[in-house]
Amino acid sequence: QVQLTESGGGVVQAGGSLSLSCAATGTIADIWAVGWYRQAPGKQRELVARAISGGRLDYADSVKGRFTISVDDSKSTMHLVMNSLKPDDTAVYYCNLNGSGRDYWGQGTQVTVSS
Repeated sequence: QVQLTESGGGVVQAGGSLSLSCAATGTIADIWAVGWYRQAPGKQRELVARAISGGRLDYADSVKGRFTISVDDSKSTMHLVMNSLKPDDTAVYYCNLNGSGRDYWGQGTQVTVSS
């Protein structure tokens, strides 16, 4: 059974930076992608950034140039560095692992950007 645990959320002023981490436990074969999603109040969950098997990185247009995803396979961890944060980035951020035909989710961590 795979478990994902996020950390690093908090409150920051606009223009500031935050780093999120996700630690994975358990074993799963055939991982297709790992990534970060977010959900703001009243909105659908959306992709923020993901790393696809083979090395491709995808970013939402709204975060390109500001956010960076990285994966440390040896430590089974994933990180999201968020710079130049905007109030529109306020949301609950979830880490995700897609493997063996299903999605696994963390419990989420709140990021609040004040103007």
